[in-house]
Amino acid sequence: MGRTVYLFTLALLISLNVQAGVILHEGTYQGKNLYVLNPFAGSGVGFCTFEVTVNDEITTDELNSSAFEIDFTALQIELGGKVEVKIKHKDDCTPKVMNPEVLKPKSTYVISSIKVDKGGVLRWTTNGESGELPFTIEQFRWNKWIKLGQVDGKGTTVSHNYSFKVAPHSGENKYRVKQVDFSRKPRYSPNATFNSPTPNISFTPLKVNKEIIFTSSTMYEIFDQYGNLVKKGADTQINVSNLKKGIYYLNFDNQMESFVKK
Repeated sequence: MGRTVYLFTLALLISLNVQAGVILHEGTYQGKNLYVLNPFAGSGVGFCTFEVTVNDEITTDELNSSAFEIDFTALQIELGGKVEVKIKHKDDCTPKVMNPEVLKPKSTYVISSIKVDKGGVLRWTTNGESGELPFTIEQFRWNKWIKLGQVDGKGTTVSHNYSFKVAPHSGENKYRVKQVDFSRKPRYSPNATFNSPTPNISFTPLKVNKEIIFTSSTMYEIFDQYGNLVKKGADTQINVSNLKKGIYYLNFDNQMESFVKK
């Protein structure tokens, strides 16, 4: 009797140990299903996967085959909805998800309007988002697009309104927003363009020992003669006393000039 109980207990422990592995995939539903390669168990009896749950709900997918599909449509998950997939398998084998990228957020937004209001706030409205991705705000300044900041995307298909406070330079200003998803290819909005009544900014002196003084607060960049960025910021003045002697290139307001550090 004692030996029988021992053997039963040992068999139960072995059985529990075999069914120990869990593969976890999290993301957002993008309208596509997951495909799983499902090898035989290491014992050669039965297939590797024994249970799949999506958001803690057991699926009805057919697991007794060498490959199966996790069908999200049967679970009535909305596009852009959160998804947590658990593939439970025996620990002497490992199933493989063939297309995990389908759960990664994808940039699908459509801009219905984008503009800068009188208060200097960039506002844009989107539809059709299908994943929580940040929007990067950029301004065209000094013959290049520069990053101003980020706003988190809502990630659902309904209409969303966003805003970001900008600091326009004098003259014509141009802004845009972009998203970058798992493909690493940026998707840009149309440009928002407007003319600012802000007066042109100038600076003194052209040959400087200690400080550059602007006529008004402005964003700025300083590059050395080799093209290295040595200072950047936003202010009415710049302390350049720690720069070596030589020629430097100064970007400010909407202008690109040079000065000499004495």
